[in-house]
Amino acid sequence: MSLPPRVLRFELLKTASELTRLGLNKGTAGNVSARFEEGLLITPSGVPAAKLSPASMVEIDERGRFHGECAPSSEWRFHRDIYAARSDIGAVVHTHAPFCTTLACQRRGISAFHYMIAVAGGKDIRCSEYATFGSQELSDAAVAALEGRRACLLANHGMIATGPNLEAALKLAQEVEELAEQYWRVLQIGEPIVIPDDEMDRVLEKFRGYGQPKKA
Repeated sequence: MSLPPRVLRFELLKTASELTRLGLNKGTAGNVSARFEEGLLITPSGVPAAKLSPASMVEIDERGRFHGECAPSSEWRFHRDIYAARSDIGAVVHTHAPFCTTLACQRRGISAFHYMIAVAGGKDIRCSEYATFGSQELSDAAVAALEGRRACLLANHGMIATGPNLEAALKLAQEVEELAEQYWRVLQIGEPIVIPDDEMDRVLEKFRGYGQPKKA
């Protein structure tokens, strides 16, 4: 069930503030959105989290028209296109988290150096092709890098994490940044020993039922 608009606006504000508190974004970097009706609600362009309010969130309808007191994030296109391509996604978090961005600036994805890579939905975390920020080309590259995945890096830019809701997308952003830090540290020693595909297949299967069982 979708959240009422007032509650969803507050949840977007809370998520954007939490990204700053956790050090995954600084200043006006990054953006957050949630699926809303036939379109989405997204954080505005160029406003730090500390100055946001629920009213700052911008509605973008199914035709790409903006409704609100602020202009939307410059990255609204990839948010719109991710929702259009993926019915399983209800929220998108984009950050310039330090370790994800470090790897992205080398245009290097994250291999299966650790079984927890499966948290992002596949056997690796891809890095997209490079494209100018805010462009349709970047949106196309992001959608391609996310195919069959819940997260990706953006070349020379940052990262995207998704989820069925804002809480899940935020949690995944934290987990991917932790993996990026671990991977960076391993690379200081040498190339990691990558988990074979057949083992990652087993891990991915186990992840499908991971966590607490649902109550009857």
